[in-house]
Amino acid sequence: MLEAAINRAPPSNVALEDGHRRIAYGQLAAALRAETRWLTASQGTRFATLLDNGMTWAITDLSLQSARLPHVPLPSFFTPAQLGHALDSAGVDSLLTDHAAAPVGTQWRVAGRSPGTGLQLLRRRSGEPSSELPPGTSKITYTSGSTGTPKGVCLAAGHLAKVADTLAEATRPLMLQRHLALLPLPVLLENVAGLYASLLAGSRCLLPPLAETGISHSGVDLARLGACINRHRPDSVIVVPELLKAMVAAVEAGLLDPSPLRLVAVGGAAVPPALIEHARTLRLPVFEGYGLSECASVTCLNLPDANRPGSVGRRLPHVALRIDTEGQLHVRGSTMLGYLGEVARSNEAELATGDLADMDDDGFVYLRGRQRNLFITSHGRNVSPEWVEREILAERGIQQVMVSGEARPHAVALINAAADLGDAAIEAVIQRANARLPDYARVMRWARIGEPFTFANGLLTANGRLRRESIAERHRSRIDSLYQA
Repeated sequence: MLEAAINRAPPSNVALEDGHRRIAYGQLAAALRAETRWLTASQGTRFATLLDNGMTWAITDLSLQSARLPHVPLPSFFTPAQLGHALDSAGVDSLLTDHAAAPVGTQWRVAGRSPGTGLQLLRRRSGEPSSELPPGTSKITYTSGSTGTPKGVCLAAGHLAKVADTLAEATRPLMLQRHLALLPLPVLLENVAGLYASLLAGSRCLLPPLAETGISHSGVDLARLGACINRHRPDSVIVVPELLKAMVAAVEAGLLDPSPLRLVAVGGAAVPPALIEHARTLRLPVFEGYGLSECASVTCLNLPDANRPGSVGRRLPHVALRIDTEGQLHVRGSTMLGYLGEVARSNEAELATGDLADMDDDGFVYLRGRQRNLFITSHGRNVSPEWVEREILAERGIQQVMVSGEARPHAVALINAAADLGDAAIEAVIQRANARLPDYARVMRWARIGEPFTFANGLLTANGRLRRESIAERHRSRIDSLYQA
């Protein structure tokens, strides 16, 4: 589907641009054919890439798909231990990289260089693939998850293309011509909803190196982020909640002009409704969506002509949704082939997402939290912490919150708030949130924390989800003290 779309687009239209080079659709088709031939002749069987964002990443990914060679995109934010785990667990024998000293160990040797992209080819010195892949596996994406060991999700090329094609069709009325990739391309959301959807729509995908965007593991440089967006003047971007907060701050500081944007799609983690509302007052056209790596990325999306605040949108046409008697959301259509090393799944099998959800009469989906995050109070009541957190985050000035209460008489919260929000104001926030909650879910005590939850300190996943076990361990004495007070 992707190859056909590239061949079908007007040959002179720009397909990819990374700030240093640009390539038209006609040139891209020729480059993919040449790179596919080289990859096939290299005698590798399973490939990983460790690359910065750019045209080279896109050409390599598309060529591996054309050559029907499984691809493991490695994010630069993985630790050396996580990189080693991914390479070993996926049985990768060939690594393509632009890193002069890739942190992959001594078991790899230089085996060549691509004449088209200039990437260095590293080959594993010995060993056969350690695990069988489900038939039809085109891509293995590693979820960030809630632990340090990422999990491999096996996906089919046809499913990935189907999701991207559905997104291209759903957003066609917006006439998006320029998409700017702000997230790392190994993140499936940017890979599918950004790169693939842009190519299927025949538009231009802008792929600057990550350093130009101002986004790093330790935070966001607002000046660089604003300058990057202002320079490229995109119609669309995809962001996670933390990046949306940075865009809001950049607009407020006069560093970012939001006027060219037609779609700021936000997902990857729960988004405080107050943040979306505030962003829209600044003319940022923010629309929340929902998806999972196990579902080949996006399954639901709000759009300008079908938007309901507080929801993650309606289902996209390629999937069917069901909510079971326990409130868990199930998805059928374009789901994964299976987890790496586990039994392959049927293409027709329904996927239990682990997310608790409601659906209104018009088909809009409202997430209530993760089933595995439910805690049971000592009074025997089930509470979704995300539900309580969402009510607290709806208030201005509250930046982060984690609620807990397993086997305790009531819920407590750790709160990171704006510096100008005093303790009395935070208490008022808690009381307003509690008024919207039943008594068994109310936060009875809370503590302000000095250290924010970030990816750099290990308390957030790469896409902004709380690492609850890590936070609870880091702040165990603080949480215990709230019950002793």
